[in-house]
Amino acid sequence: MSNNIFDLIVIGAGPGGYVAAIRASQLGQKVAIVEANHLGGICLNWGCIPTKALLRTAEIHQLLNHADQFGFKVGKIEVDFAKVVQRSRAVSEQLARGVKGLLKKNKVEVFDGFASLKGKNKTAHQVSVEKNGAVVATLEAPRVILATGARARSLPGFEPDGQCIWTYKEAMVPVALPKSLLIIGSGAIGIEFASFYNAMGTEVTVVEVQNRILPVEDEEVSDFARKAFEKRGIKIQTGSTAKGLKQTSQGLEAQIESKDGKLTSLKVEKAIVAIGIIGNIEKLGLEKTQIKTEKNQILTDEWCQTAEAGVYAIGDVRGAPWLAHKASHEAILAVEHSLGMKDLHPLNTNNIPGCTYSAPQIASVGMTERKAKELGHALKVGRFPCIANGKAIALGETEGFVKTIFDAKTGELLGAHMIGPEVTEMIQSFGLAKTLEATELDFMHTIFPHPTLSEMIPESVLDAYGRAIHI
Repeated sequence: MSNNIFDLIVIGAGPGGYVAAIRASQLGQKVAIVEANHLGGICLNWGCIPTKALLRTAEIHQLLNHADQFGFKVGKIEVDFAKVVQRSRAVSEQLARGVKGLLKKNKVEVFDGFASLKGKNKTAHQVSVEKNGAVVATLEAPRVILATGARARSLPGFEPDGQCIWTYKEAMVPVALPKSLLIIGSGAIGIEFASFYNAMGTEVTVVEVQNRILPVEDEEVSDFARKAFEKRGIKIQTGSTAKGLKQTSQGLEAQIESKDGKLTSLKVEKAIVAIGIIGNIEKLGLEKTQIKTEKNQILTDEWCQTAEAGVYAIGDVRGAPWLAHKASHEAILAVEHSLGMKDLHPLNTNNIPGCTYSAPQIASVGMTERKAKELGHALKVGRFPCIANGKAIALGETEGFVKTIFDAKTGELLGAHMIGPEVTEMIQSFGLAKTLEATELDFMHTIFPHPTLSEMIPESVLDAYGRAIHI
């Protein structure tokens, strides 16, 4: 039993859990991590990474279809869809092996199974590990980090069956490319799948209950994105609700109700439900603790600490924003706070960038223009279009713009919103600027290299202050 006594037990080995385990080990702690499925979690195995591999394939497919614009003559393009999926899975498996190697390098002991809290003695929490219905280990540690992640939310009448009605998992490993596809929900997950399947030749329809797609993004970005997606052939119905799906001999039939109550019938081969996620809080033994939950999320303070002393919760199970990089940041914060380290800063969710890897790409950080106005800020707003950027023109990708929002009185950067080529790589300039509390002068005094897409960043700032050079 003495071998199962640790300084920290981490439950869940996703981008929050494994980072927490590694950081704790770096700080001299004896660490155990418990994972029931795959090292790397949903993000690495069934989310962020494999979807980006699929989207890279879609990007290449689109380039091949427009090769004549670059001086190439390409014959008929044939897609080996099985190989497309195989490559996506291989990318995930490579990174999963990397996580396994990192945990081994940092001397983190990995336990395979489901973990649950079993109570606390005077000095330590007890955690039971079960595999195939049997207890395979009992662990003890004074500190525990819950990083159990989340799963896809379902709708009554739209329960995934793995065949015709998919979650993100089935959507990443289809046997064949569907001819038609309904996507319910237009957040980042729904839009990325819409972008991939549309680029590969599937007829895609997106249904969104809100009045615009990508509802968390700035309205200008949402409006521009809709036009760009519709130009590519994606059908979009906003302010609409899917009322139910029934199987037919050809696939599925959905009833779509518009905001004025009009019902239309839509026949598709497959459907993806992408309406959000709910935290994995079941069977964790929370009832044996003081931990509080709300709407399938574990409640914590600003340091990720739950109401149970010594127990922290990080990542998706803690709540929005449901992003891997947020989970990793919380992991380090929770570990360092649990060890009493000083000079720590609570996570400011307003400084977390969000990215959607569609075509065109979308990225943002901070407040939208509407939110900034609602909070009473007087604003300076600048925009710079991709069509005016030399690198974008050379790439043949001129759709999009960069938008920056500043407080007119203080020059504080309140938000940045981008749509266009590689904006998911550029957004971190704004993320760093927000962390450093940069003003418009800091951007104006920074020299950006030419020719690059990043030149759009200072140009949008200059535009906010009536000083744009290239528009």
